[in-house]
Amino acid sequence: MSSTFPLLRLPGVVLCDVFKSLSIGEKIKLSFCSKKVSVQINNARLYSQKVIVDLDILSRKIRVLSENNIWAFDIFNYFNGGTSNDLYIHQHQIEGHTVPVFFFSEWITILWKNLREGYLSVIWYLLKIFQCKFSIGNNYDSDLYKTTISELLDRQVEFKTLTIRLNGSKDENLLWNQISCNLGLVEDLRIESVDNPDVTPVFTSWPQKINISSSAWFTLESLLTCPCTSILLEGSHFENKDLEVIFRKWKTGGFPNLEYLYVNSSSIANNGTTILGMNLMELDGNVIQTEDGSKKATIRIRGRSIEMSVTLCI
Repeated sequence: MSSTFPLLRLPGVVLCDVFKSLSIGEKIKLSFCSKKVSVQINNARLYSQKVIVDLDILSRKIRVLSENNIWAFDIFNYFNGGTSNDLYIHQHQIEGHTVPVFFFSEWITILWKNLREGYLSVIWYLLKIFQCKFSIGNNYDSDLYKTTISELLDRQVEFKTLTIRLNGSKDENLLWNQISCNLGLVEDLRIESVDNPDVTPVFTSWPQKINISSSAWFTLESLLTCPCTSILLEGSHFENKDLEVIFRKWKTGGFPNLEYLYVNSSSIANNGTTILGMNLMELDGNVIQTEDGSKKATIRIRGRSIEMSVTLCI
């Protein structure tokens, strides 16, 4: 179309519907067109798509995904080492910075004089356009990783997935203390390891789901107070007698939120110690029920692992 369309002259309700119909990439690109358009998109944020912002801090890449994973748009951030006369580069304002931006169909590339500052600026920019949940995976030893998590928590932003590794350092302990107080904002917390055996993380709040890859430090007492819907523990030290305590608590109405439990431990064994009056072979595939009859759970044994899947009784 060679003619222009007076988008901003549309009534506010209609304009919100237009914004909602745009794909993620279309909305990001449109926000760069002018300050007026950017302001209107910011004003309509609460009526906008809910997105997952996946942060790859090591490569400075940001992927923005729709909740149903139908749409995805990538933002690549690179250091600007000089000037370029490329016709595909346009200068745009992002959080007070005028920066060169390359536009492509499914991604954009932004060049920054200060890459760290630029990466954070893109994050704050996205928060003004969408209702965001963030996913952060690796890069535990990066200062930018710690800064990003800390500043997002300060802003009370929600996390889809947060992956951490604790090494017992002063900085890590300070970050964990901040995370622990805000785990209500986290859907899925993944703790890959606790490198210092003298460090035992203390939970002052809980996420919806928890996944611990080296969980020898996670005690039975911790599990018995855990209100999560999904609990995955690799490398635990739980024995048959501990599983007996867990299942009996569940049968009497404990773990009211629990939908899935997985425990891997070298101490789970066919050693004559029964669980709910059954050895492991008898327990495998067994369905147990709460005393009030409201829930049932299927138990599966996989070598040194045991899992419990909970469903409501109809």
